[in-house]
Amino acid sequence: MAFPHLQQPSFLLASLKADSINKPFAQQCQDLVKVIEDFPAKELHTIFPWLVESIFGSLDGVLVGWNLRCLQGRVNPVEYSIVMEFLDPGGPMMKLVYKLQAEDYKFDFPVSYLPGPVKASIQECILPDSPLYHNKVQFTPTGGLGLNLALNPFEYYIFFFALSLITQKPLPVSLHVRTSDCAYFILVDRYLSWFLPTEGSVPPPLSSSPGGTSPSPPPRTPAIPFASYGLHHTSLLKRHISHQTSVNADPASHEIWRSETLLQVFVEMWLHHYSLEMYQKMQSPHAKESFTPTEEHVLVVRLLLKHLHAFANSLKPEQASPSAHSHATSPLEEFKRAAVPRFVQQKLYLFLQHCFGHWPLDASFRAVLEMWLSYLQPWRYAPDKQAPGSDSQPRCVSEKWAPFVQENLLMYTKLFVGFLNRALRTDLVSPKHALMVFRVAKVFAQPNLAEMIQKGEQLFLEPELVIPHRQHRLFTAPTFTGSFLSPWPPAVTDASFKVKSHVYSLEGQDCKYTPMFGPEARTLVLRLAQLITQAKHTAKSISDQCAESPAGHSFLSWLGFSSMDTNGSYTANDLDEMGQDSVRKTDEYLEKALEYLRQIFRLSEAQLRQFTLALGTTQDENGKKQLPDCIVGEDGLILTPLGRYQIINGLRRFEIEYQGDPELQPIRSYEIASLVRTLFRLSSAINHRFAGQMAALCSRDDFLGSFCRYHLTEPGLASRHLLSPVGRRQVAGHTRGPRLSLRFLGSYRTLVSLLLAFFVASLFCVGPLPCTLLLTLGYVLYASAMTLLTERGKLHQP
Repeated sequence: MAFPHLQQPSFLLASLKADSINKPFAQQCQDLVKVIEDFPAKELHTIFPWLVESIFGSLDGVLVGWNLRCLQGRVNPVEYSIVMEFLDPGGPMMKLVYKLQAEDYKFDFPVSYLPGPVKASIQECILPDSPLYHNKVQFTPTGGLGLNLALNPFEYYIFFFALSLITQKPLPVSLHVRTSDCAYFILVDRYLSWFLPTEGSVPPPLSSSPGGTSPSPPPRTPAIPFASYGLHHTSLLKRHISHQTSVNADPASHEIWRSETLLQVFVEMWLHHYSLEMYQKMQSPHAKESFTPTEEHVLVVRLLLKHLHAFANSLKPEQASPSAHSHATSPLEEFKRAAVPRFVQQKLYLFLQHCFGHWPLDASFRAVLEMWLSYLQPWRYAPDKQAPGSDSQPRCVSEKWAPFVQENLLMYTKLFVGFLNRALRTDLVSPKHALMVFRVAKVFAQPNLAEMIQKGEQLFLEPELVIPHRQHRLFTAPTFTGSFLSPWPPAVTDASFKVKSHVYSLEGQDCKYTPMFGPEARTLVLRLAQLITQAKHTAKSISDQCAESPAGHSFLSWLGFSSMDTNGSYTANDLDEMGQDSVRKTDEYLEKALEYLRQIFRLSEAQLRQFTLALGTTQDENGKKQLPDCIVGEDGLILTPLGRYQIINGLRRFEIEYQGDPELQPIRSYEIASLVRTLFRLSSAINHRFAGQMAALCSRDDFLGSFCRYHLTEPGLASRHLLSPVGRRQVAGHTRGPRLSLRFLGSYRTLVSLLLAFFVASLFCVGPLPCTLLLTLGYVLYASAMTLLTERGKLHQP
């Protein structure tokens, strides 16, 4: 693609727009690479906003751009390879970013597309806590409406990249895309590895031209006092002067300005959708959700957390020691120490709290669960991690992680209690839900972890005897959001003070803390243990019923000649669909989860047996399952919370019986609708035409009368029950004469069985007519035998 020398940059933009419509995708990318190489920044800065939007889509979600969230290498290998090469952190697109960066261009980004708390804060003329927004807000004559951020090229690019995960419409359910295989997920991983390296230093920016010098980074915001990131916001006008760019900023900080920007943008765009005030308001049952994350969103956040743990723990032992603070350290080392506590902790906690409280009670919660568990286990991503132990002997959590556990106490304790409340409302018979309980129990049962959590709770609950109240106020604010260059807070040696500071910064001073090892949480654990035991019993019952079903039906029942089951059995469960292997997995997960819970909370076998028997899976005097736990109110039965748990987990159920005419039941999925209707009309005509003769035959006292009563009477209507499960008693049924039912011939099973019988007979050279006679004769003999047994046992009343 050869472009003439253009006097106006808009001509270049118009040409690229036209090419994006008329040329193949591969040719477009080749042309873009050549344009980036050949044209100066003066002309490239005009096409930059259009190009970024063309790649990542529009902020309103109307344009999908290159659709990176659906692009997979195994589906579109050519396009995937081109895109990954073009957007690589060392590729042409990033070279364009640095080329524009060297000229200090600025691009407007609408405040209206920022996360809710940030947008509300700026529109109210309050500067957000994150230094990412300092000196970037551009006021307009309309005041809070139409505000923009003035971003440099790198910030503009990363803002669009991060927000494309949020602003684009969720993937359709019919489109099965594995998130970890898509281009967007892979690019996030590459950018994190490039700008937050676990080994070595941050790569320098690309050269703007062959043999040229690297563009200098923009001047940084100076160090901001730690106390300025408190709960008490000041106006933009007051804070504008105090955050002007300093010409004396540390030159060494230029090494990692891109790393800090990348992390702050990812955290702000992906996690900062809930503020502490909003979280407190969301506790109301009438509150509406402001932002609902998707499973894809959660998976990308988990990738970020895993990499941050590896990044933060890549410090050498001598660099990570407290004494290292007093020596000269590189900005990258300081950034590694500050990345998780100052940038991520508070926003992630509110994000997880919202997910635990508002995510649907289905198997998709597994994504949130694994994200949470990844954050709780930084030792899994440390460079000196050991090989994972076996299930019987998991490796011990080193005591060196005690400070992390204490400084993230709420992440362990309050969210664990939140998970208990969720688990008590799910169907533990389902293998997917059983697996989630097993995963959480296994993580918390790691040797020494429960002891460290309990120690952290003891430190928090200690009375404040040595901590002055005036110092306590300094750490009640969420102070972990400042720039990494902010001065470290004064060294605090009191471990109790650190834990209290963490809790108060995330929950506020008036928080009501529920200890994980306190009586309330222990009650929830015991209730979960009861439900686990009952779920195991239910799974075994379903398994036994499935195993006995084939043996419990006669051959003719298999052929479809038996009466239909009008009452049903267990309620539908994915266990029924997945078979015996699921029963085994469910039982294994629940058994191990119960053992892990016993280890964590030091439960005795006697306690578990006592509570299991108290809740009851025993049978009543009549040998039938007991009703769900309920109380009798003015309008009938009212389920108790325990009764709801029993129904949800399939532990007990109300016996629901069909009380109407079996001939008028809704047509089932295993029946041919038109054939059932035709057979009903035919049998109705026969019953109407020969009602007197059938009644006379059934009234006979000889064998013929017994034979006719076995086929023509309707024992299902001989006795009926009240619909209420309380005070169950029989009521007289309506007097009905003998009737013929041909509905069984409308079943797919019956027709297929007959066709199979004719096919087998043809293999032995038996024609259709002799085969029909043989089947009829066989059935007459079987029916005669059953008639004699029925009359002798008086199972049918005349």
